[in-house]
Amino acid sequence: MPLIALTGGIASGKSTIAARLAERGAVVVDADRIVRDVQAPDSPVLAEIAAEFGDDVIGPDGSLDRGLLASRVFGDEEALGRLNAIVHPAVRRESARRFDDAFDRDPESVVVYDVPLLAEARADDPWDLVVVAHAPADIRRARLVELRGMTEDEARARIASQVSDEHRLAAADVVIDTAGTLEHTREQVDRLWDGLSSHLAER
Repeated sequence: MPLIALTGGIASGKSTIAARLAERGAVVVDADRIVRDVQAPDSPVLAEIAAEFGDDVIGPDGSLDRGLLASRVFGDEEALGRLNAIVHPAVRRESARRFDDAFDRDPESVVVYDVPLLAEARADDPWDLVVVAHAPADIRRARLVELRGMTEDEARARIASQVSDEHRLAAADVVIDTAGTLEHTREQVDRLWDGLSSHLAER
């Protein structure tokens, strides 16, 4: 019943790794998807966010105005801390429910938690393996500009808002180098998958 955490900085290729693991048979639980689910219209979490940050963060359709909320917490550690205190416990509960559900359906499942903020919020959880997607900051910055339409300053700010590469890599059991070709990334993921049972048995 291996439970694997997959993390990486913005534009690190983490989603590519998650997709390849899913192709190989892993059950991937997406933390970003859980965040959206727990903040759905009429949810208790959304109500708490509105009470804390203003009713106008809820749009006319009842959904969260993510852009407006982001503008109120980005660069403000105290405000971000208040938001995280609302969202993180709900995400933790829901992720645990999804892990349990996957293992109940198949006790031999390999469950991968695709989680951007592992170092910030879940580093001390009892993972069997921590996999980090890694590419140098200059490559990730270029990806944000070329693929996501950010300005250089926006890309630098987004990268700077996350924990350092050194902090993230310090938690890694396995590092997937995503600086090269897509095929090179996939080859590394395939080697990880093929060697997973023996690696976990050694821990």
